[in-house]
Amino acid sequence: MNLRTFLLLVAASASLSAAAAERTQPLWEAGIGAGGVSTPAYPGAHTQSNRALVLPFLIYRGEVLRSDQSGIGARLLHSDTTEFDVGFAASLPAHSKDVDARRGMPDLGTLIEFGPRLKVKVAEFDANRRLRFELPVRAVIEVKSGLRRQGWTTEPRLVYEVRDGGVWTWDAQLGAVVGDERINRYFYEVAPQFATATRPAYHAKSGLMLVRTGLFAYRKLTPDWRFFGFVRYESYAGAANDNSPLMRKANGASAGFGFAWTLARSRELAHD
Repeated sequence: MNLRTFLLLVAASASLSAAAAERTQPLWEAGIGAGGVSTPAYPGAHTQSNRALVLPFLIYRGEVLRSDQSGIGARLLHSDTTEFDVGFAASLPAHSKDVDARRGMPDLGTLIEFGPRLKVKVAEFDANRRLRFELPVRAVIEVKSGLRRQGWTTEPRLVYEVRDGGVWTWDAQLGAVVGDERINRYFYEVAPQFATATRPAYHAKSGLMLVRTGLFAYRKLTPDWRFFGFVRYESYAGAANDNSPLMRKANGASAGFGFAWTLARSRELAHD
């Protein structure tokens, strides 16, 4: 289940002001986010992972260090049209005993992703609507009885933003995820010792993992309470490993919703 999605929704729901008003936002905000999320156990899985989550959040809008709707990391370059940062993402584990296709195989651990991201403003239609291109490249680290590198991914995507002055805010995204051989083997390889009559041995290769589109919305209820939700569709047609016995579906869907409650905020304003 994608923890990054939930964390970014919580962060974004606490960061709703239009771009023209960003200078009046506090330097930091802290609170609690709670909600429910349903996602595929892994890309191509037939099994959904359904979770209820309650997590603290911290929004920090420093000149370099950032924790906001764009993620967690360090912003190294920022201009009217271009931004370059280094950030993190994370995914929760999946237990093979809960996933028919992987039963008897090793569990999928918590994944931490780290790396640079380029963001370029493609068009600004008015003060509240813009289109940008993002290109993150991330190393993937598995956290399970220690740390183990599991390859890298990149996800070029287009993001269309609508900011209506702080009431409703939404993003529409379209992108593709590409991974090297190692991360594809992590999800789709079937070693000979795990082969069965219905799950033949398979050697995974690098390439396209999925194409996804999604809609993310946030609603300001009071100065301290926000509602957030998302829906996302993924297609695995044409993926490099679409003939793996672990690729059980040609598409997948995710959805989630929740609330964010800001408990404290700084008097000092953001450096934006």
